[in-house]
Amino acid sequence: MKTASTANLVEIFSAIQGEGLNVGTRQIFIRFGGCDLRCHFCDSAHTWTPKSSCQIEKTPGCRDFARYPNPVTLPQILEWVQDQDLPGMHDSISLTGGEPLLQVAFLQNLLPLLRQQTSLPIYLETGGHHPEALDPLLPHLDSVGMDLKLPSVSGENHWPQHRQSLELCHQAHIDVFCKLIISEKTDWPELVQAAQMVADISPTVLMFLQPVTPLTAQHPVQPPTPDQVLAWQGQLKQMGRQIRVVPQTHKFLGQL
Repeated sequence: MKTASTANLVEIFSAIQGEGLNVGTRQIFIRFGGCDLRCHFCDSAHTWTPKSSCQIEKTPGCRDFARYPNPVTLPQILEWVQDQDLPGMHDSISLTGGEPLLQVAFLQNLLPLLRQQTSLPIYLETGGHHPEALDPLLPHLDSVGMDLKLPSVSGENHWPQHRQSLELCHQAHIDVFCKLIISEKTDWPELVQAAQMVADISPTVLMFLQPVTPLTAQHPVQPPTPDQVLAWQGQLKQMGRQIRVVPQTHKFLGQL
């Protein structure tokens, strides 16, 4: 696989992680531009297409952004991360998007250099639908948060790729958890299928049900009712699964 010396970036900033296993922790977010999915519930549609410029926070958590033209270089990103990496402030680095794995050729160069520069764990947020891109990065990652796309909610269908990505993480002994966005229209058999797939690979993998955050009151994707959430969690737990329910807490906190 070819490597690349530049990337399309959306932003770099310091914030509180609002989703999944790392909720409440402080992270340096490196958000990459470009996504090949079009999930109906996506709250970051601005990342779908590559950007002509990116915004870089100058002081951690202060939202004093400066703009730079894309594509950006390895030395630029390393310098910007170093500016964010104040002693003791952050728990990890989050690679997010968009879909970071679309820029695997760049990440193959970036991640070893990040390892040399900082002691912070490196966490990848991905849709889990590009196992061929995930595989070469696993030696440089500490953990992976994988969004399993339920067709009834997202409009996407990538079951084989999700399975292969999970298997790769398990074989590489990488900490991984799965997140499922749920709505009022979630198809119960899809939840069962996801739970069974995860259990087949590793019964210790945590699964998070994340009620969708409606983009507007008129948006077609609406959150499940409290009764639906309780019923789904209860039934999945009776199947022996480790299931937690965590909404997008950063939305309540006014975080990016």
